[in-house]
Amino acid sequence: MNELLSPFQRIFPYDCHERTFLVGGTIRDYLLQRQGQDYDLIAAVPYELLKSCGFHLVTGKTTAPIWFRFVDPLGKVEVVQLDDSTLLDDDLRRRDFTINAIAISLAGQMHDPLEGTYDLKTGLLRACSGRTFQDDPLRIFRALRFESDGWRMTAETEALIRQQEWTDTLVALPIERFSRGMVKALSTKEPERFFERMLECKVGRHWLPELFRMPDIPAGPLAHHPEGNLLTHSIQVLQRASTITTDPLTRFCAFFHDIGKLSTDPALYPKHHKHEESGFTPALEMCRRLCLPTSWGKALAWTSRLHTHLNKWDELRDSTKLRIAGQAQKAGIAEILPIVSAADKPGNSTPADWYKALTLAAMNSEQLGIDLSWLMSMPAEHRADLVQQKRVKQYRSRP
Repeated sequence: MNELLSPFQRIFPYDCHERTFLVGGTIRDYLLQRQGQDYDLIAAVPYELLKSCGFHLVTGKTTAPIWFRFVDPLGKVEVVQLDDSTLLDDDLRRRDFTINAIAISLAGQMHDPLEGTYDLKTGLLRACSGRTFQDDPLRIFRALRFESDGWRMTAETEALIRQQEWTDTLVALPIERFSRGMVKALSTKEPERFFERMLECKVGRHWLPELFRMPDIPAGPLAHHPEGNLLTHSIQVLQRASTITTDPLTRFCAFFHDIGKLSTDPALYPKHHKHEESGFTPALEMCRRLCLPTSWGKALAWTSRLHTHLNKWDELRDSTKLRIAGQAQKAGIAEILPIVSAADKPGNSTPADWYKALTLAAMNSEQLGIDLSWLMSMPAEHRADLVQQKRVKQYRSRP
C-alpha cells in the first residue's frame, strides 16, 4: 500500500492525509493487483490548498467540477472536492457499483461501507443502490462492459435494468458515451458478451438496430453455416478473431463483417448474393450514426467488401490479388482483413503471399523500374494498366 499511497502523500500536506482519499477504479485495480492508468481522489480540503498543490479546476455543463493535474510518471490525477470528510460514505453510496465504492485515505485507512471488497473477491457486480441506473442510465452499458471483462451482475442488479423500458430515457443521451463504452468492451476478455447482454437486457436498440436484427437472419445455407443465424455466426467470428488480437477495431470489423446480409431480400434467404457489396454503404452509415472515427467506417466498409476474397485467394487471378491488396492498404485494413477472413472460415489462415502482394501494391512506378518519361508519354488512360502489368510480372517472378 505504501507504493500506492506515497506519490500522493508527497503531493498533499501531511495534515490533509486523513481527509484525502484514493477512490473508485484506482482502488479496485489496486486490490486486484492491476496497473491503473488514471487516479481518482476525494479530498475534504480547502479550495486554496488544491490550487497550491498544482491542481486546476475544470467545470462542465453537465458534470460536477473536477480538479485536475498531470503528475509524471503517474499520469492524470483527478480530485473531487468535499465540504467535509463525514460526507465520504454518502459519496461512495452514490457511485455505480460496490467494487467502485471503496476508498483508502492517504493515512492508509480503508472505507468500504457497501462491502465492495467482498464483491471484488467473488467477481460480482452489485449496484450501490436502487437508483444506480436511474441516476445515470448509461451505467447500464458500463455494467455490460464489466460483464464482458469477466464480472457478473447480481440478480438484484440485473433486475434493476430489466424492470423498466429505457429507450425514452436513453434516446436523449449522447450516443458518443455509448460508443466509447462499446469500444472499451471490444478490448476485454469476452467482447461478444457486451452484445449478447444488450440483447438479453433489451437495451440500446435505437443506437444499434443492426444487432437486434441479427438473430432473425440466417447466416447462409446450413451446409455452409450450420450455426444457423447471423448473430451466432458473428459471435463465433468475433471469438476467433479475439484469440489473435486485442485490437478493438479488428474485433469490431470481425463482428460486423457480414453487415451486408442485413440488406438481403428475405425472399432470397438463406442465400445472401453479393452481400459483400451490399454492406459497404450500411457500414459507413452505422459508423457515422455511432459517431465513430471516419477510419472505423472506412475499415468496416472495406472489410465487408473484401473479406470473402481472401477465403478463395488461390482461385483469384494475380491482378485481382494485387488489386485487393492495394484496396486493403488504402482502407487501412492490411492487417485486419486477413484476421477477419480467417476467423470467418475456420481452418483458413493468412495467404502465404499476402504480404508480397501488399508490398508490390504499394510500389510506385520508379520502384517498379518503369521509366517515368516513357510512362508520361503514354495516353493517361493507359498508364495505370501498364503499372499494374508491371506489378503482376514482378509478383509472378518473385519467390
